[in-house]
Amino acid sequence: MSIFRNIKERLIDVLYIWREEMRLVFRDEGVLIFLVIVPLGYPLLYSWIYNNESLREVPVVVVDQSHSMLSRQFIRDCDASPDVRVLFHAEDLDEAKSLISRQLVKGIYFIPSDFSKRIYRGEQGTVSVYCDMSLMLAYKSVYQTAMVEAGRIGAGLNIKKAGNHTKHEDAITAQPLAVDEVTMFNPSGGYGSCVLPAVLMLILQQTLALGIGMSAGTARERNRNGHLIPDDDPHYNGAYRIVCGKALCYLMIAAVTCAYLALAIPRMFSFPHLANHWDLLLMMIPYVIACIFFGMTVSCLVRYRENVMLLVVFVSIPLLFLTGVSWPQSNIPSAWQGVSWLFPSTFGVRAFIRVNSMGATIDQVLPEIRILWIQAAAYLGLACVIYLYQFRLIKKHDAQS
Repeated sequence: MSIFRNIKERLIDVLYIWREEMRLVFRDEGVLIFLVIVPLGYPLLYSWIYNNESLREVPVVVVDQSHSMLSRQFIRDCDASPDVRVLFHAEDLDEAKSLISRQLVKGIYFIPSDFSKRIYRGEQGTVSVYCDMSLMLAYKSVYQTAMVEAGRIGAGLNIKKAGNHTKHEDAITAQPLAVDEVTMFNPSGGYGSCVLPAVLMLILQQTLALGIGMSAGTARERNRNGHLIPDDDPHYNGAYRIVCGKALCYLMIAAVTCAYLALAIPRMFSFPHLANHWDLLLMMIPYVIACIFFGMTVSCLVRYRENVMLLVVFVSIPLLFLTGVSWPQSNIPSAWQGVSWLFPSTFGVRAFIRVNSMGATIDQVLPEIRILWIQAAAYLGLACVIYLYQFRLIKKHDAQS
């Protein structure tokens, strides 16, 4: 009977700590913002900004020094394309550059004076393309349009020179090797479908770390001795009880935000969503748990409420790069790859993209899932060690007083 009584007391303590932590979350505006409001609102803002996957009618300026039939055909074809709009005609390159410097256009098509003469002499004509590289989507539209239209004009010239007798021969001359381009996992080829799934998972980790850290900072500020644990509350009697009680609170909140980020947002904004729900659930469970215990471990570094923002927000962009989504994983130095192993987002993002965007099964992301469980166990142990150390500080302080 004493064993069952002991278990009952521990459960009562865990539920008491869970209730107190829930009360703190919904009474503290700062913690509520980071744990509830930001995970609900921030993804909407990001997804809405990047929902337009491609740019249309990108303004360009043309410097046509050839004034020939071929140069005018090239300009008309580019202007007729859906991605580019010829907005200005300039006399020279300096005038065109001034338009770019004033951000009136995003690219320059420069056609030299010997453009058509070189082509009719059987030589290679050139069209110079100058792009504003500050926006990669604009560069993509300007450059690819020039390549497509130049290839189309070249195919037409080859057909005229070939002397074919049938349309079939003309088609072979224009395109000797047929290429069927199939864009996998990102049909629109847009930036949002590529990066937003990683951002959603990173938001989950960072908001949990911010909310948990701010809650820890509040506990220290309210405690007259700066401890994480109340000095005179009998229910806070054991590191494992405290960690489990707090983790239960954060897990209940994270379960809602996780479902919102992983299921609702991709469907609302038509991002790739190929995941089997059970596979996605089995992948997200270790990730959420690892993020919670990671946040509780990081919270030991927070002395004041505001410190957690400086600590967590500062590393958000580097963590996105370290996932290998916005920058190739093979090009990340080994030392930084080692640093990335400390953060659940590294493997959570990779597993989520493979399961959700690529339709991978749970067996195909087992290495990432194993590492997430290892991280969850490691940060659970560290969190318990931190609270055990807090108990020692309290006892030492009581002995001195």
